[in-house]
Amino acid sequence: MPYDKKTVDAFLNNQLQLFPEKVADSFEEAQEFLEDVCAVVLKNKKEVLEYLEDAMDISGMSEDEVLSASEVFEIGDGRYLVVEG
Repeated sequence: MPYDKKTVDAFLNNQLQLFPEKVADSFEEAQEFLEDVCAVVLKNKKEVLEYLEDAMDISGMSEDEVLSASEVFEIGDGRYLVVEG
């Protein structure tokens, strides 16, 4: 799955929200990492909530709590990247 520049940049610039140290230093490394972990790009908040309902236990969490989870990266254009570390 190819990840576009906005998606890779969102991960590259915010990767420390999920990991204690950088896992990628360049665009290419970040793109390869996202491919290796099968990160998912979702169109909107609703898709994030639906995806995470199946992927992890989010019962009892508010929408804001889910969207601010360390695995969820806001891309900046309404889309979200979910990286399960």
